[in-house]
Amino acid sequence: MPPAAAPAQLLPRLRHQRDWQSVAYLLALPALVVWQWTHGFVWWLYAITLFLTLGVGVIHHNHTHLRMWRGRWANRLTDYVLTLLQGHPTFVFWPAHVGNHHRFRHGPRDVARTYRPEFGGDTNHLWGYLVHPLHAACVLYPLFIRWLANLRRHWPGAFRYCMGQYLLWLGSWTFLLLLDWRKALLFVIVPQLHGLHWLLATNYLQHAHADGRPLSRAQRKTDGIALNYARNFEGLVNPLLFNIGLHTAHHEHPQAHWSALTGLHRRLYRHRVHPALNEGGLLPYMGRVFVLGLFARRARTQPLMPPESIR
Repeated sequence: MPPAAAPAQLLPRLRHQRDWQSVAYLLALPALVVWQWTHGFVWWLYAITLFLTLGVGVIHHNHTHLRMWRGRWANRLTDYVLTLLQGHPTFVFWPAHVGNHHRFRHGPRDVARTYRPEFGGDTNHLWGYLVHPLHAACVLYPLFIRWLANLRRHWPGAFRYCMGQYLLWLGSWTFLLLLDWRKALLFVIVPQLHGLHWLLATNYLQHAHADGRPLSRAQRKTDGIALNYARNFEGLVNPLLFNIGLHTAHHEHPQAHWSALTGLHRRLYRHRVHPALNEGGLLPYMGRVFVLGLFARRARTQPLMPPESIR
């Protein structure tokens, strides 16, 4: 007799057990919002809420590169959950991050590069960090519109999928604002905007004053060639936010699970990055460069690109 067919998989399965941390963040954020909406503002719970909005942005990033689940429906549902929690459609990572940033690696064809001449050139200071999300939005939204127009012409099903994300996002904001606009702003919209700021500003933290001059694929694979297009952070940001600080290893292995980046960074890439681009903690870096750097020149970073390369 032929072997019995395996039973259909009814429950979703994670690709990697470490993503239970991601699931915990995705469950904790709405739970905290609902609790405070019902019982009132608690400052330390609100602080955790703000932190979790950063986590949702990183989970969105990781889910784009390597889908969390084994099974299409669970991954698509996660796209919509991320849209609802982040306050913006999740599809934007495909044109802006995968199709642009990873393709051009902070080079002159990367539309969101931190050294665009029209936005002040190659900077790394507090004002540049604060306004980078606005600069990025100015150049990324035209990219989204072109990408969506191409989807509508050639892949109408995918276009409707993306429009569904917009409908969910804007519909959720409309519903919550009508329900109680003060609570909606305090507990949902402001935290989501906080998370979106960090999502976009992380590009500035990871690339400002790095060297965006392009390397060929052969050069990148050559051990003696420096990889100076990204900054790495080796502190507590990594266990808390899914190794988001180990950016060189992620660029070189974009489909590696985030839990593998620690080994890749230490084994293959740390020694190939300029010492000034391997930092310790994220917050000490920001305090030194963005705050102390306002008063002390020695606290500031130095650009690794010659001025003639800026374009």
